Amino acid sequence: MKYPKLRAILLTSLLCAPALAAQALSFAVNEGVSYRVPLSEIRTRYEGIAADLSKLLRQPVTIEPIGDYPTLRQGLADKRWELALVHPAHISIAAIRDQGYSLLAVTKGFTGYKASFLVRADSTLKSLAELRGQRLGAPDEDSITSMMVRATLRDNGVVPKQMEITYTRYQDAVPFFVENRLTHAGATASNALVKDWQDKGGKVLAASKAVPIKHIIASPQLSSEQVEKVRAYFLALDSSEDGRKKLEPTKWKGFEAYDQAALLKLGVWLDVK
Repeated sequence: MKYPKLRAILLTSLLCAPALAAQALSFAVNEGVSYRVPLSEIRTRYEGIAADLSKLLRQPVTIEPIGDYPTLRQGLADKRWELALVHPAHISIAAIRDQGYSLLAVTKGFTGYKASFLVRADSTLKSLAELRGQRLGAPDEDSITSMMVRATLRDNGVVPKQMEITYTRYQDAVPFFVENRLTHAGATASNALVKDWQDKGGKVLAASKAVPIKHIIASPQLSSEQVEKVRAYFLALDSSEDGRKKLEPTKWKGFEAYDQAALLKLGVWLDVK
């Protein structure tokens, strides 16, 4: 091969390399902020799914764990990621409503997500309306749980300024607040915490409306064909042995369809800004 021809081939390869690299797709994964899960562990959990998506879309798909909501919110606003698994419903609802993201699926086992209001066994409280003027412990102020808490209190005629709400980074601190009388009640959406509380004799004063969480959403930057391929992949993931193996590290049972219009309606109830 003559040198000029070889040089032309090498030059073409170098010019094409950045374009090929730019075709890599990002899949943001957020599993909430009120649980203790290392970001490095999250990336490993989704490696198998990323590999499948890379083959399906014929483009590299990389997992980007996101551990805080400001970064998640800004990244979605900037359409930084082509795909995202978003734990907090209010943030994905805003992305769908304002940035043109599409809801592909929701996570099985999390469509009935509710915030429960815990009180001590000896509490005299009988209704949420009686929390007016009282102290309440709740997860991170920007968590979906606390969004549900405030919406439920509003439905019962109570607004945050009428009570003292103590927000905590992790949900597992909420029962401690109530048990040690630091607050009159505590709110959590963790089924494990609620069960443990009741097993120890504690009471549940009330529960919120159910809101599906952990949504798979797609950026408007993806083509309609790509969106449908990814949607079909996630909805069928638990229907094969290979798919179930990919799900095992994530701890999810699978994914199911959910009506986007119904989700946006829940956003109105949550007062998503």
